[in-house]
Amino acid sequence: AVTAHGTTCIENAAREPEIVDLANMLNAMGGKVSGAGSSIIQVEGVPLESLHPCEHTTVGDRIEAGTFLAGGALTGGPVTVRGIDPSYLHMAIMKLRAMGCCVEAGEDWITCSRNQPLQPTDIQTLPHPGFPTDLQAQFMLLCSLAHGTSMVTENVFENRFMFASELARMGADITIEDHHALVRGVNDLQGTDVSSTDLRAGAALVLAGIVAEGETRVHNIKHIDRGYEDYCGKLSQLGANVSRRQVGAAE
Repeated sequence: AVTAHGTTCIENAAREPEIVDLANMLNAMGGKVSGAGSSIIQVEGVPLESLHPCEHTTVGDRIEAGTFLAGGALTGGPVTVRGIDPSYLHMAIMKLRAMGCCVEAGEDWITCSRNQPLQPTDIQTLPHPGFPTDLQAQFMLLCSLAHGTSMVTENVFENRFMFASELARMGADITIEDHHALVRGVNDLQGTDVSSTDLRAGAALVLAGIVAEGETRVHNIKHIDRGYEDYCGKLSQLGANVSRRQVGAAE
């Protein structure tokens, strides 16, 4: 739309920080994009030859950051993520604190730790700036080990609850009804063979395996590779016993 003739109007536009970041880069290149971060974005077309190169640093991945913060909540931490604007994870940070975690933040970093039992909470996914659907699986895992009962409501991605059946294979107590999940906390999880049903489910299952008793093997990890760079390597640096294995490998 930046080089189309005339003005393009995008209605019901996504409001995530990544959309604003893209618009900022296009504008720095000579485009005319306005309204990014709202539900209506207008793009006034400019001649192709008027665009020029620019230097731009993309915003940090808030979902990757949220995943590692959930890992800190799960294990007790502390885990610190850097290169992320804490305002991008406002709702997630609120829920972490509600679950008994200590969350500290600076201009571009967040630290999560916990020294008390996980507390139950209710979560309802919504478009940004609401609670992100891409962190629902990670927080359902936290709820599954909380001391009490939580309700998770999925309003964005209807297939996200496929993760629940895999987590249940590890001993979680989850009942699904329509787009609601009733999660009754259990004392521990048991390692077993599970399969990634989507990108975030796979990341959450790896976290579940870290705290589960025994060995957990997560299959179909191609989903994880789509959204996490060197996931096992970063978890290993944090002290987790995680490794990748080829199917049929001797070890």
